[in-house]
Amino acid sequence: MWRLYQFPLCPFSRKVRLLLSEKGVGYELWRENPWDASDEFWKLNAAGRTPVIEHPEKNIVIADSRAICEYFEETVDRAPMINGTAIGRAEIRRLVALFDENLFAEVTGPLLYERMLKRIVHRQSPDSRILREAMKAAHGHLDYIDWLVDTRPWLAGATMSLADLAAAAQISVIDYLGGIDWSGHDSARGWYAVFKSRPSFRPLLSERMEVIQPPSHYAKVDA
Repeated sequence: MWRLYQFPLCPFSRKVRLLLSEKGVGYELWRENPWDASDEFWKLNAAGRTPVIEHPEKNIVIADSRAICEYFEETVDRAPMINGTAIGRAEIRRLVALFDENLFAEVTGPLLYERMLKRIVHRQSPDSRILREAMKAAHGHLDYIDWLVDTRPWLAGATMSLADLAAAAQISVIDYLGGIDWSGHDSARGWYAVFKSRPSFRPLLSERMEVIQPPSHYAKVDA
């Protein structure tokens, strides 16, 4: 059985969970907190970051969400998530990088630090200026998702892809932390509502952190 070492509000862990569920791959969840990862986890991933997936019986360990997703894309035929022509696959990978890197750096990461790590680890209040900047940046990313949804059936093209999973994983964490204002983003909101209704997404929406609760609309499919 696969073991997925993850943290509930790690968007990269969420992306992998969505991919595994869409592909029908069975796995067990093993939690690792980013502020106190175990020595055993550091042995699995020298970077000390989630997610990491392991299959002890097969002696397989894979770290990094993109590496994990590419591995299962190459080894599991069901529900391909990097598909189409060469240029189509390049577009999927471009968008995955945009969401994994830019959206995380400008929005998800700052919100996680200010609203989670500061509270749980440092016992400090969040910096309101940083929160405002992150939420302002979120509008820019939602504008781009609006445009993608208005011009394509899915974010990268004709079918659902890893780009959709990457974006939805980031947005779900941002939304949990109260960083999403959907005003003026009806297209992006409609796309995300479709994603929230998928069976693969329901386990994510049902999970709660010990001391941080999401807004009341978080788990509602039509909100």
